[in-house]
Amino acid sequence: MKILVVGSGQVGYFLCDRLSREGHEVTLVDQDEAVVERAQDHLNVLGVIGNGASAEILEQAGIKDADIFIAVTNVDEVNILACLLAREYQVKILIARTKNIEYTSRKAILSKEKLGIDLLINPDDAVAEELSKLACNSSAFDVAEFADGQILFQGYRIEKESPLCDLTLAELGELRGMYRFVVVAISRGDSTIIPRGDDTIQAGDRIYIFAPPQELPAINYLLQSDQIQKKSSRRAFILGGSRIGLQVARNMENLHFHTKLVERDEKRCYQLAEQLNKAVVIHAEGLDIQILVDEGVAGADIFIAVTENDKTNILTCLLAKKHKVRRTLALVSQPELIGLASDLGIDACISPRLAAAGAILKFVRRGDIISLAAVEGSNSEVLEFEIGKNSGLSAIPFSALHFPRGAIIGVIVRGKNYEIPTGESMLEEGDRVVVFALPEALQKVERFFA
Repeated sequence: MKILVVGSGQVGYFLCDRLSREGHEVTLVDQDEAVVERAQDHLNVLGVIGNGASAEILEQAGIKDADIFIAVTNVDEVNILACLLAREYQVKILIARTKNIEYTSRKAILSKEKLGIDLLINPDDAVAEELSKLACNSSAFDVAEFADGQILFQGYRIEKESPLCDLTLAELGELRGMYRFVVVAISRGDSTIIPRGDDTIQAGDRIYIFAPPQELPAINYLLQSDQIQKKSSRRAFILGGSRIGLQVARNMENLHFHTKLVERDEKRCYQLAEQLNKAVVIHAEGLDIQILVDEGVAGADIFIAVTENDKTNILTCLLAKKHKVRRTLALVSQPELIGLASDLGIDACISPRLAAAGAILKFVRRGDIISLAAVEGSNSEVLEFEIGKNSGLSAIPFSALHFPRGAIIGVIVRGKNYEIPTGESMLEEGDRVVVFALPEALQKVERFFA
C-alpha cells in the first residue's frame, strides 16, 4: 500500500520505520529539512519538505495515489486540516493524532464522524489506562489485555534471587500443572528470542508470558514478587498534574487507592482539586523529596511520575525507590532513556509514542487483527487474530502447520476457555489466537492469517 505520513516526531518516525519494513511505499512530509533528510538516510522512505496541511505539498507527496493518510504532527489543527484535505483527494483511510479533548470526548462538537476521519488517536488516554493497569500489578513492567481480558500479556524482570533463574524452558514446562502460563519470549541485552525447551532463563533477563488473570497470584508467588497491601490501605503518589496525571488519579481513586497528586503549578492545583473526589492535591516541586517524605511517600505502594520532563520522571522515581516505595512507574518519551531507566531499577516505563503507534498500526494492518501491542525496545509485537471461515487453518494439527519462524502462537481462546497449544492442537472457526512475533516475522504472520 501507499502510505503518506505527515509529521516526523517520535510517533511519525516510528510508523515510517515499521511500515516501510513491512514493504509499504511510505512518504514522509515534514517542515524540518534536517528531520526529513535523517529519515531518508536511515529508513526506506521518500521525504518531502513542507507543510502537511498544504494541498500543493500533499500533491508533491503523491496524495492522489495514497491508500492511507496519517497526520501525527504535534499540532491538532494541522492534523485535522491535513486529513480534511486528504479526504478531498478520496484517500481511503484517514488517521489523525489529537491531544485536545474537544475532538475525542463524547460531547465533542467535532467528532471523527462529523470530520469524516476514520481514526482519531489521543495517546494520553492510552497512557493513563496502561499506567493504571501496571499500578495494580505487583511486578510486571509491561501489561496488555487480549481476548476481551481473558488473556494477559506481561513482561517480568528476572532477579538473581528468582526461583526461575537457571531453569530451562522444558523444566519450567513441567510446572504447568501448577502454573498455567507460557513464556513466549526472552529478552537478553539487545536481543529477543523465541525460546525453545533447552533455552535457560538467566538473571537480568526480561521474560514475556501469556496467562489468564486468575493465574496472576500464583505467578507472582512463583516469581517471589512483593505483594501490594490490602485494598483498604494502599497508597499512591502521582507526580504531574497534566491530563495524564489527572486521569491516572481518577483511575487510582476508582481502584480504592489513597491517592496524592503532586503538581508544581498552584493554579493548576486548584483545577485538579475541583475535578477529583478523594485524592489530595499537593502544591510542590517533584524533586523536593523532603516535602514528599513529609506527605508520607516513604513505604507507599506506588509512585507514578508523569511530568513532561523524562529526566524529572526518572530521577523522582529513583528518589522514591530510595525511600522504600514498593513500585515506581515513569512516563518516558525518549526511547534511548527507557532502557536506562529500567537498568537503574525503575519498575516500568511507559512510552506515549508506542501507545499512539500501536493503535494506528492495528488500524492499518490487513488480515483479521483484533488487538495489537508493540513491545518497546525490540520492535516485536503481540497480535490477536480471529480464525475466519475460509482461513484454511481449521482442523489441522499444529505440527502440520508451517507457522513462520520468529513467531509463536502462545494461546488459543475458544469461547470462555483457553488452551496453551501443543503439536496436536487444532484451530476452529471463531477461535482467537494470540501471537508473539519478532520484527522479521511480522509480515509472514499477517499473511499466514490473512
